[in-house]
Amino acid sequence: MIHRSCERRHRAVKANAADDPRFLDFQADMTDQPPDQPNPNEDYSELLGEDDSKRISQRLTSPHPAVIAEALEKLDTDQAWELLGHAPIERQAAVFGFVSAERQQELVSGAGTDRMCRLLEAMPHDDRVDLLKALDTEVVEGLLPFVGRADREDIRKLMAWPEDQAGSVMTTDYAWLRAELSAENAIAQLREQAPGVETIYYVYVLDEKQQLVGFVSLRDLILADPQAKVKDVMTTDLISVRPDQDQEEVAQLMAKYDLLAMPVVDEHHRLIGILTHDDIADVLQVEATRDFHLTAAVAPLARSYHETRALGLYRRRVGWLVALVGVNLVSTGIIERHEDMLATVITLAFFIPLLIDSGGNTGSQAATLMVRAIGTGEVKLRQWFQVMGKELAVGLSLGVTMAAASFLLGAFRGGEGEAVTIGLIVGFSMLAIVLVSNVIGTVLPFILTKLRIDPAVASSPLITTIADAAGLFIYFTIAAALHPAIPAWWT
Repeated sequence: MIHRSCERRHRAVKANAADDPRFLDFQADMTDQPPDQPNPNEDYSELLGEDDSKRISQRLTSPHPAVIAEALEKLDTDQAWELLGHAPIERQAAVFGFVSAERQQELVSGAGTDRMCRLLEAMPHDDRVDLLKALDTEVVEGLLPFVGRADREDIRKLMAWPEDQAGSVMTTDYAWLRAELSAENAIAQLREQAPGVETIYYVYVLDEKQQLVGFVSLRDLILADPQAKVKDVMTTDLISVRPDQDQEEVAQLMAKYDLLAMPVVDEHHRLIGILTHDDIADVLQVEATRDFHLTAAVAPLARSYHETRALGLYRRRVGWLVALVGVNLVSTGIIERHEDMLATVITLAFFIPLLIDSGGNTGSQAATLMVRAIGTGEVKLRQWFQVMGKELAVGLSLGVTMAAASFLLGAFRGGEGEAVTIGLIVGFSMLAIVLVSNVIGTVLPFILTKLRIDPAVASSPLITTIADAAGLFIYFTIAAALHPAIPAWWT
C-alpha cells in the first residue's frame, strides 16, 4: 500500500511539473548536449575529412591521451600524423607515449627526421628511451645527431642500462630543492619546475654536490609555515636504490613502503633519477607475464603476443618441449624395465595414468605456491627448513586422503582374489607419490633461487615430467614389494 501511494504521488508531481516552464527548461538543459563536447568514440578519420582545423584542435585537447592514442591505431600513418599535427608538440608527446610499440615504429617510419627529433625532445625521458630501444639501431643513430645535446646525452645514459635493471626504467625528470629555501620560495620554485618534471608530489632535497639529503612531499610544503626552511620539514630517513638493482626488487620495495616514487642514486649517493609508480606498474606487469610464460615452459616473449610472428612463437616454445621429451625418456625407460611386471599383472597398467597425473598435479600446486611466495618476498631462502616441515605435513595429509580413495578404486578393479593386494599397492603408491611430488615441487624453486636462476623455471611441465619419472619408480617398487607374483627387481 505504501509503495502504491508513493507511485501515485510521484505521478501527480510529475504531471504538475510537466506544465511548469522551469521544469521544461531544466529538462532541456539535461538532455541537450553541447555541440562541441568531446566524444571518446569519435571517428577522427571523418573529422579529418571535414578539414576544420579549429574543431580538430579542440577535439585533441580534452580527451585523455590514451583515447587519442587508441584512435591513432585505426588511422593510416599519414592520417595519424595529420591528426597529431593539429596539436601542440607537448600534447603530441603525451599521446605518443600511449601508442602501442608496434604502432610507434610504424609512425616513426612515416615521420621526417625534424618532426621525430622535436617529438623526442618533448617526450618524458623514460618514454622516449622505451621508444628508441624498440627501434633499429640504424634508425636511432640517424635521429640522435639531430636531437639537442643535453637530451642526446640523457638518452644515451638511460639506454646504456640493461633491461632488467632499475636504471632502464628511471627518468631524469624530477623536482628538487635546496635545504635552505623557505617553504614559500620552495613552492614558487616548484611552479617553475612542474611543467618539465614527471611528478612533484615527492620533491628531493639535494646539497651542493647533488647528493640526496632528504625529501619533502608537496603536502608538507603547502601545510608548512611559509617562512619555515625546507630542511625543517623534510624527511631524512629515506629509501633509495641503485640503478643496477633488479627491477623486480625495486618494485617490491615500492609496494612494501607504498611509495609513489623512488630515488635512484649512484655510488656517491648523488641523485641520478627517480622511478615512478606508473613505471613500476609496467615492470610488475612485464615480470608477471614473464613468470606466467616460464611457468608454462615458454621462453618469455620479447614483444606482445600480437607483435610476435608465428616463427617467433615456435622458437619460444620448441626448446622447452624438446628438452622435456628428453626428460620423458627416463619415464619410458622405467616402464620398459618393468614390462615383465606389467605382463604378469596387467591390472597394474590401468592405474599408471591416475598415479602419475596425481603426482604431477600435486607437484605443480606446490611449485606454483613456492614460486609466487619467493617472487613476492614472502618466503626467504633461509626459511626453506620451516617451509619444508609445513609442506611435509600438507603432502602427508593430501597423500592419506587420496590414498584412501585410491585403495577403494584399486580394490574394485583388482578383481577376485587380488582386490586387497591391488588396493594396497595403489593406495600406498598414491601416498608415496603425492608426498614425494609435493616435496619436489617445494624444493626445486629453492634450489633454482640458490643457483640464481629464476624460480619460475620450475614450471608445471617440468615438475610434471620429473614427478612422472619418480612416480613410476615408486609405483613399480611398491608393486614388487607387495605382490607375491612379482619378483623384486632389486634381488
